Amino acid sequence: MKIHIGSDHAGLDFKNEIIKHLESNGHTVQDHGPFTVDPLDDYPVFCIPAAEAVVAEPGSLGIVLGGSGNGEQIAANKVKGVRAALAWSIETAKLARQHNNANVVAIGGRMHSPEVCLQIVDAFIAEPFSNDERHVRRIGMIGNYETKGSI
Repeated sequence: MKIHIGSDHAGLDFKNEIIKHLESNGHTVQDHGPFTVDPLDDYPVFCIPAAEAVVAEPGSLGIVLGGSGNGEQIAANKVKGVRAALAWSIETAKLARQHNNANVVAIGGRMHSPEVCLQIVDAFIAEPFSNDERHVRRIGMIGNYETKGSI
């Protein structure tokens, strides 16, 4: 699977670990930065392009990382067609895919151990969308609002 990933300085080291982990499991990863530590960097510069790439490449998924994951999720969700979910557990990662067909996961690298973060990433990637009618209907409502300004 193709995975797009972006972070900020707080997520840089863990981003590199995730890339190694994903590639060792056969995934293709596009790194949208950053590539060096800069405590004054701005996560939208890296997370928005990662989210845009997910939309431009149907079937791909995205990961955005920061200290908490909150700002990164907000930035990704500004991209039309992105459904980014902040996952703080394996269960929330699975539910984001099952119920919301989330195509980007946001993770706070400072919120969990590296082992738990990798489990969250793996759960998100492995979990399929349920295609349950009620979830399809709700996602459609969100999409309508995104494109037309009404539900």
